[in-house]
Amino acid sequence: MIDSLFFDSDCISAFLWVNEQNLLTLLYPGRVVIPKPVYDELSYPTTPHLKQRIDCLINNKQASLATINVGSDAYALYQKLTTSPDEGHKIIGPGEAASIVLAKTNNGIVASNNLKDISSYISEFELKHITTGDILIEALEKGFITEDDGNIIWASMLAKRRKLGVLSFPEYINLKKK
Repeated sequence: MIDSLFFDSDCISAFLWVNEQNLLTLLYPGRVVIPKPVYDELSYPTTPHLKQRIDCLINNKQASLATINVGSDAYALYQKLTTSPDEGHKIIGPGEAASIVLAKTNNGIVASNNLKDISSYISEFELKHITTGDILIEALEKGFITEDDGNIIWASMLAKRRKLGVLSFPEYINLKKK
């Protein structure tokens, strides 16, 4: 089975803000999963266009919505990550926690740019992980975008205050080559 990608808010919103969510559906047909806490974060009244775009993906079955059942082991872990983590770990947001818990429970991939907050959990739970930059590199390698397209998308994401770690797509490509 091909692994599903469990997106946290920062990663999916990078694509939604610049209206490039089609890259996700081209690269990962049937594998884009939005945890319910992420959906809730994207439903803020101040950003109705993000909710409209995510609703469109879900309604067209290009993405699915995932919940964590109260009382389950996954829910206990979610509560732990968001309220009282083990010593040496920090409390993380509901979107990051849900994507980690659902990826762990479903043997999936965490899609997040928030390495500072989640890297210890990614290591501890031995999870696969992908960032916005990794997704753009995959789109480049599969011929869905050119490097120039990627740089334009990258610059647009930065203009929408998305945190991507470096200032340009070519810089990210060079960083990954090292």
